[in-house]
Amino acid sequence: MTDSKPNTPQMDSPSYRLPALDSDFLLGDSMRGVRFLLEYAKPEEVLRRWGVRSTIVVFGSARIHEGGAGQHARWYDEARAVGRIVSERGGALVSNGTFRDNVIATGGGPGIMAAANRGAADVGAPSIGFNITLPHEQEPNAYSTPELTFRFHYFAMRKMHLAMRANALIVFPGGFGTFDEMFELLTLRQTGKAPPIPIVLFDSAYWKKVINFEALIEEGVISKSDLGLFDYAETAEEVWQMLAKAGVGMHAGEQTGDSL
Repeated sequence: MTDSKPNTPQMDSPSYRLPALDSDFLLGDSMRGVRFLLEYAKPEEVLRRWGVRSTIVVFGSARIHEGGAGQHARWYDEARAVGRIVSERGGALVSNGTFRDNVIATGGGPGIMAAANRGAADVGAPSIGFNITLPHEQEPNAYSTPELTFRFHYFAMRKMHLAMRANALIVFPGGFGTFDEMFELLTLRQTGKAPPIPIVLFDSAYWKKVINFEALIEEGVISKSDLGLFDYAETAEEVWQMLAKAGVGMHAGEQTGDSL
């Protein structure tokens, strides 16, 4: 005698779903570590496929726009020029099957980030956008390379990807987010957890007005030598000269057998 009882409840049960296809399971608390791993692995795989060996990271405010008031227009234009100059001279334009070096990488959003990505696009170079999911949704700017435009949930993993390939950091004027990312890299440099990459703060007047580094020295919470972790620049060309002096772009386009 055949058992005719239907197995629909078993088939429909969440426990019967394949774990990899069970979004409720994957988004649960117990899988947070797996989600961290996925946010590391996906960009890593794509960047390796593109041959991106190193980046030049550009930070700055999302609220600074082309043609903005006061210094904003100049900051935007200079960030765009940085994206162009670094891409032209640093190795990002290499397309002969070898590695790409010093590819512009930003947080992927508007403002200064869009300007730097736009500068790379102006000369036909790829650039990266490491976007983040926010309560008021951030959308990617229109200038990062679509295949290199990523989205993260975790700030920590996004910061890791911004830092781990960086040959240099260029920090344009910005607010809380820019400060957060800048001090993350400065701390890594101060503690020796990151290699001695150049860190360039654009527009010394802005940075000296909003952060009193000398007061930190006077209070004994940083050393005077810590001010040597970064330099100031006033133009995109000056930024590149500082990077070039530090050896950035020295091996641009060089054929190599190294693996990423």
